[in-house]
Amino acid sequence: MELANDNIYVHFHPDEHRFVDQATEWIGRAEQHAVKLTDFLDPRQAFILNSLANAHPDVHVRFEGGHEGAERRRAIVAPDYRVLEDEDAGIRVIAVSSPDDSLAELDHGDYMGAILGLGMKRDKIGDIYPRPDGCHIVVAAESADYLSLQLSQVHRVHVRTEILTAERLQPTETRLEEQQLSVASLRLDGIASDVYRLSRAKVLVPIKAGRCKVNWKQEEDPSKPLKEGDVVSMKGFGRFTLLEVEGLSKKGRHRIRIGKYV
Repeated sequence: MELANDNIYVHFHPDEHRFVDQATEWIGRAEQHAVKLTDFLDPRQAFILNSLANAHPDVHVRFEGGHEGAERRRAIVAPDYRVLEDEDAGIRVIAVSSPDDSLAELDHGDYMGAILGLGMKRDKIGDIYPRPDGCHIVVAAESADYLSLQLSQVHRVHVRTEILTAERLQPTETRLEEQQLSVASLRLDGIASDVYRLSRAKVLVPIKAGRCKVNWKQEEDPSKPLKEGDVVSMKGFGRFTLLEVEGLSKKGRHRIRIGKYV
Protein backbone atom coordinates (compact mmCIF):
# COMPACT_ATOMS: atom_id res chain seq x y z
CA MET A 1 0.00 0.00 0.00
CA GLU A 2 1.34 3.42 -0.93
CA LEU A 3 1.19 6.23 1.59
CA ALA A 4 -1.70 8.49 0.82
CA ASN A 5 0.43 11.49 1.69
CA ASP A 6 4.19 11.41 1.48
CA ASN A 7 4.28 14.34 3.91
CA ILE A 8 3.61 11.82 6.66
CA TYR A 9 7.34 11.15 6.64
CA VAL A 10 8.08 14.59 8.10
CA HIS A 11 6.70 13.40 11.43
CA PHE A 12 9.27 10.63 11.77
CA HIS A 13 13.02 10.19 11.82
CA PRO A 14 14.43 8.94 8.49
CA ASP A 15 15.44 5.68 10.18
CA GLU A 16 11.76 5.15 11.07
CA HIS A 17 10.48 5.45 7.50
CA ARG A 18 10.89 1.75 6.82
CA PHE A 19 8.74 0.88 9.84
CA VAL A 20 6.19 3.53 8.81
CA ASP A 21 5.93 1.77 5.45
CA GLN A 22 5.47 -1.60 7.17
CA ALA A 23 2.80 -0.30 9.52
CA THR A 24 1.00 1.41 6.64
CA GLU A 25 0.98 -1.87 4.73
CA TRP A 26 -0.48 -3.75 7.72
CA ILE A 27 -3.22 -1.15 8.05
CA GLY A 28 -3.96 -1.31 4.32
CA ARG A 29 -4.33 -5.07 4.48
CA ALA A 30 -6.61 -4.81 7.51
CA GLU A 31 -8.84 -2.50 5.46
CA GLN A 32 -9.00 -5.41 2.99
CA HIS A 33 -10.15 -7.74 5.82
CA ALA A 34 -6.76 -9.34 6.65
CA VAL A 35 -5.40 -9.78 10.19
CA LYS A 36 -1.73 -9.13 10.99
CA LEU A 37 0.12 -10.37 14.08
CA THR A 38 3.36 -8.40 14.36
CA ASP A 39 6.63 -9.25 16.04
CA PHE A 40 7.40 -7.52 19.34
CA LEU A 41 7.42 -3.74 19.03
CA ASP A 42 9.20 -1.26 21.26
CA PRO A 43 7.13 1.63 22.71
CA ARG A 44 8.12 3.99 19.89
CA GLN A 45 7.06 1.52 17.20
CA ALA A 46 3.80 0.88 19.04
CA PHE A 47 3.18 4.63 19.16
CA ILE A 48 3.79 4.96 15.41
CA LEU A 49 1.49 2.04 14.58
CA ASN A 50 -1.25 3.30 16.86
CA SER A 51 -0.99 6.84 15.46
CA LEU A 52 -1.31 5.61 11.89
CA ALA A 53 -4.16 3.23 12.74
CA ASN A 54 -6.12 6.00 14.47
CA ALA A 55 -6.41 7.73 11.09
CA HIS A 56 -8.27 4.71 9.69
CA PRO A 57 -11.67 4.19 11.38
CA ASP A 58 -12.13 0.77 9.75
CA VAL A 59 -9.04 -0.62 11.51
CA HIS A 60 -8.19 -1.25 15.15
CA VAL A 61 -5.18 -2.58 17.02
CA ARG A 62 -4.63 -4.62 20.16
CA PHE A 63 -1.24 -4.69 21.90
CA GLU A 64 -0.16 -7.60 24.10
CA GLY A 65 3.13 -8.22 25.89
CA GLY A 66 2.21 -10.74 28.54
CA HIS A 67 0.96 -8.31 31.19
CA GLU A 68 -0.41 -4.80 31.42
CA GLY A 69 2.91 -3.09 32.16
CA ALA A 70 4.91 -4.77 29.39
CA GLU A 71 7.34 -2.58 27.49
CA ARG A 72 7.71 -4.69 24.34
CA ARG A 73 4.41 -5.87 22.87
CA ARG A 74 3.05 -7.68 19.84
CA ALA A 75 0.22 -6.04 17.93
CA ILE A 76 -2.81 -7.51 16.22
CA VAL A 77 -3.94 -5.24 13.37
CA ALA A 78 -7.41 -6.10 12.11
CA PRO A 79 -10.62 -4.76 10.57
CA ASP A 80 -12.78 -3.00 13.13
CA TYR A 81 -15.48 -5.70 13.16
CA ARG A 82 -13.01 -8.34 14.37
CA VAL A 83 -13.18 -9.09 18.12
CA LEU A 84 -9.51 -8.82 19.06
CA GLU A 85 -9.94 -10.18 22.58
CA ASP A 86 -10.56 -13.58 20.98
CA GLU A 87 -7.35 -13.48 18.93
CA ASP A 88 -4.26 -15.40 20.06
CA ALA A 89 -1.41 -12.91 20.50
CA GLY A 90 1.14 -15.69 20.07
CA ILE A 91 3.01 -15.22 23.34
CA ARG A 92 4.80 -17.84 25.41
CA VAL A 93 7.12 -17.65 28.42
CA ILE A 94 10.47 -19.42 28.74
CA ALA A 95 11.09 -20.15 32.42
CA VAL A 96 14.81 -20.46 33.15
CA SER A 97 16.13 -22.23 36.26
CA SER A 98 19.32 -23.85 37.54
CA PRO A 99 20.66 -25.51 40.69
CA ASP A 100 23.76 -23.30 40.34
CA ASP A 101 23.74 -20.51 42.95
CA SER A 102 25.45 -18.22 40.42
CA LEU A 103 22.07 -17.91 38.71
CA ALA A 104 21.19 -15.15 41.18
CA GLU A 105 24.02 -12.99 39.80
CA LEU A 106 22.74 -12.98 36.22
CA ASP A 107 21.10 -9.83 34.92
CA HIS A 108 19.05 -8.72 31.91
CA GLY A 109 22.14 -8.24 29.75
CA ASP A 110 23.41 -11.76 30.46
CA TYR A 111 20.15 -13.33 29.30
CA MET A 112 19.86 -11.07 26.27
CA GLY A 113 23.44 -11.85 25.24
CA ALA A 114 22.83 -15.58 25.52
CA ILE A 115 19.62 -15.37 23.47
CA LEU A 116 21.10 -13.27 20.68
CA GLY A 117 24.13 -15.55 20.66
CA LEU A 118 21.82 -18.37 19.55
CA GLY A 119 20.90 -16.44 16.43
CA MET A 120 17.51 -15.37 17.73
CA LYS A 121 16.13 -12.14 16.32
CA ARG A 122 15.44 -9.40 18.87
CA ASP A 123 12.01 -8.92 17.27
CA LYS A 124 10.95 -12.37 18.54
CA ILE A 125 11.78 -11.52 22.16
CA GLY A 126 9.58 -9.50 24.48
CA ASP A 127 10.50 -8.38 27.98
CA ILE A 128 12.99 -10.30 30.12
CA TYR A 129 12.39 -10.64 33.86
CA PRO A 130 15.45 -11.89 35.81
CA ARG A 131 14.98 -13.04 39.41
CA PRO A 132 17.37 -14.52 41.97
CA ASP A 133 15.92 -17.99 41.30
CA GLY A 134 15.80 -17.73 37.51
CA CYS A 135 14.19 -15.73 34.77
CA HIS A 136 11.00 -15.45 32.76
CA ILE A 137 11.55 -14.56 29.10
CA VAL A 138 8.59 -13.47 26.98
CA VAL A 139 8.93 -14.91 23.49
CA ALA A 140 6.94 -15.25 20.27
CA ALA A 141 5.10 -18.59 20.28
CA GLU A 142 6.65 -19.58 16.95
CA SER A 143 10.15 -19.26 18.45
CA ALA A 144 9.48 -20.82 21.86
CA ASP A 145 10.47 -24.41 20.99
CA TYR A 146 13.76 -23.32 19.41
CA LEU A 147 14.76 -21.09 22.31
CA SER A 148 13.79 -23.67 24.91
CA LEU A 149 15.85 -26.37 23.19
CA GLN A 150 18.90 -24.22 22.48
CA LEU A 151 19.23 -22.13 25.65
CA SER A 152 21.40 -24.30 27.89
CA GLN A 153 23.91 -21.78 29.22
CA VAL A 154 23.78 -18.14 30.32
CA HIS A 155 27.12 -16.48 31.07
CA ARG A 156 28.83 -19.76 32.08
CA VAL A 157 25.83 -20.88 34.16
CA HIS A 158 24.18 -24.09 32.92
CA VAL A 159 20.41 -23.68 32.86
CA ARG A 160 17.27 -25.63 32.09
CA THR A 161 14.12 -24.26 30.51
CA GLU A 162 10.38 -24.83 30.45
CA ILE A 163 7.75 -23.34 28.14
CA LEU A 164 4.81 -21.72 29.95
CA THR A 165 1.63 -20.01 28.78
CA ALA A 166 1.49 -16.23 29.01
CA GLU A 167 -0.91 -16.51 31.95
CA ARG A 168 1.88 -17.99 34.07
CA LEU A 169 4.25 -15.06 33.51
CA GLN A 170 5.71 -13.65 36.72
CA PRO A 171 6.93 -10.14 35.86
CA THR A 172 9.46 -8.46 38.12
CA GLU A 173 9.89 -4.77 38.77
CA THR A 174 12.59 -2.99 36.81
CA ARG A 175 15.70 -2.50 38.94
CA LEU A 176 17.18 0.99 38.86
CA GLU A 177 20.51 2.02 40.32
CA GLU A 178 19.90 5.59 41.43
CA GLN A 179 22.50 8.34 41.20
CA GLN A 180 22.44 12.00 42.12
CA LEU A 181 24.33 14.26 39.77
CA SER A 182 25.14 17.94 39.46
CA VAL A 183 25.20 19.05 35.82
CA ALA A 184 25.76 22.36 34.08
CA SER A 185 22.65 21.95 31.93
CA LEU A 186 19.96 19.42 31.05
CA ARG A 187 21.47 18.76 27.62
CA LEU A 188 21.56 15.15 26.47
CA ASP A 189 25.33 15.08 25.96
CA GLY A 190 26.09 16.60 29.36
CA ILE A 191 23.93 14.20 31.34
CA ALA A 192 24.93 11.15 29.28
CA SER A 193 28.58 12.07 29.74
CA ASP A 194 28.21 11.96 33.53
CA VAL A 195 26.03 8.83 33.60
CA TYR A 196 28.29 6.78 31.32
CA ARG A 197 31.48 8.37 32.69
CA LEU A 198 32.66 9.44 29.27
CA SER A 199 34.26 12.70 28.22
CA ARG A 200 31.98 15.12 26.39
CA ALA A 201 33.97 14.48 23.19
CA LYS A 202 33.60 10.70 23.48
CA VAL A 203 29.87 10.80 24.22
CA LEU A 204 29.27 12.84 21.06
CA VAL A 205 30.48 9.98 18.85
CA PRO A 206 27.60 7.50 19.48
CA ILE A 207 25.02 10.31 19.56
CA LYS A 208 26.02 11.70 16.16
CA ALA A 209 26.40 8.16 14.78
CA GLY A 210 22.71 7.45 15.51
CA ARG A 211 23.33 5.01 18.36
CA CYS A 212 21.38 6.99 20.95
CA LYS A 213 17.64 6.99 21.55
CA VAL A 214 15.48 9.19 23.76
CA ASN A 215 12.15 7.58 24.59
CA TRP A 216 12.93 4.91 21.96
CA LYS A 217 13.27 7.55 19.24
CA GLN A 218 16.65 8.04 17.59
CA GLU A 219 18.23 11.29 18.73
CA GLU A 220 21.28 12.80 17.03
CA ASP A 221 21.13 16.27 18.58
CA PRO A 222 23.58 16.44 21.52
CA SER A 223 21.97 19.66 22.75
CA LYS A 224 18.49 18.16 23.15
CA PRO A 225 17.21 19.09 26.63
CA LEU A 226 16.02 16.19 28.76
CA LYS A 227 13.02 16.31 31.07
CA GLU A 228 11.76 14.19 33.94
CA GLY A 229 10.63 10.77 32.78
CA ASP A 230 12.79 10.67 29.66
CA VAL A 231 14.44 7.31 28.96
CA VAL A 232 17.85 7.43 27.27
CA SER A 233 19.58 4.42 25.74
CA MET A 234 22.98 4.30 24.10
CA LYS A 235 24.07 1.20 22.24
CA GLY A 236 26.84 -0.54 24.14
CA PHE A 237 26.40 1.56 27.29
CA GLY A 238 22.93 0.66 28.60
CA ARG A 239 20.11 3.01 29.43
CA PHE A 240 18.90 5.36 32.14
CA THR A 241 15.89 7.48 33.01
CA LEU A 242 15.83 11.01 34.36
CA LEU A 243 13.85 10.49 37.54
CA GLU A 244 13.79 14.01 38.95
CA VAL A 245 15.13 17.51 38.41
CA GLU A 246 15.61 18.59 42.01
CA GLY A 247 16.52 22.24 41.40
CA LEU A 248 19.48 24.56 41.09
CA SER A 249 22.52 24.73 43.33
CA LYS A 250 23.95 28.03 44.56
CA LYS A 251 26.41 27.85 41.68
CA GLY A 252 23.61 27.52 39.16
CA ARG A 253 24.09 23.83 38.42
CA HIS A 254 21.15 21.47 38.02
CA ARG A 255 20.75 18.82 40.72
CA ILE A 256 19.20 15.75 39.13
CA ARG A 257 18.41 12.16 40.12
CA ILE A 258 18.77 9.46 37.49
CA GLY A 259 18.06 5.74 37.52
CA LYS A 260 20.36 3.46 35.57
CA TYR A 261 18.78 0.19 34.42
CA VAL A 262 20.62 -2.85 35.83
